[in-house]
Amino acid sequence: MKKKKYQDIVINHFREHSSIYLFVVVLFLMGVIFGAVVVNSLSLTQKEDLFYYLSQFFGQVSDGKVAASNDLFMQSFFHNSKFVGLMWILGISIIGLPVILVLLFIKGMVVGFTVGFLVNQMGWNGFLLSFVSILPQNLIIIPIFIFGATLSVAFSIKMIRRQFMKKLGQPIFPLLGRYVLAYIAVLAILMAAAGIEAYVSPTLMKLVVSAVQ
Repeated sequence: MKKKKYQDIVINHFREHSSIYLFVVVLFLMGVIFGAVVVNSLSLTQKEDLFYYLSQFFGQVSDGKVAASNDLFMQSFFHNSKFVGLMWILGISIIGLPVILVLLFIKGMVVGFTVGFLVNQMGWNGFLLSFVSILPQNLIIIPIFIFGATLSVAFSIKMIRRQFMKKLGQPIFPLLGRYVLAYIAVLAILMAAAGIEAYVSPTLMKLVVSAVQ
């Protein structure tokens, strides 16, 4: 019965916010495409400079001179936590709605640029490196960011309706309580993503870098 109850909650959530999810996913994908296109607009000098620093980093990875896994874990977790924390704050600020969408677009642009640059400069090897260094943790991080952005947008819209359209609807405190609990769950899942980024991705990167050098 409990399992069915949770399934019903999830189904109702996606059904209620399906249009927001669709908009957020399309916006993120637009960011990815834009980031990949930006790579082609870089000058040859800019590409060479970026690739030089990238080569230095890959050399450090190959020699095992990267930060300790525990440090990587903390860096990854706090970086992503600050991102979703900002979205949470913007969701309750009413005026933060457009900023949430801009943040998600920028996140997509960063992913698209990173993958696009690696592929542009290194071809198949670049694709392989992006597959092992970017994909594993982002299989968790990207859906979580999309989920968090959708929650924040939906909450912000409800707040706007209460303030400006005089539609009382549900009491605000139960909504806020669910909003807080959802983001606590988001932070817990981000810990798993940080673990992958800190303990799995560096090992895979080292194997691939050693193979392509």
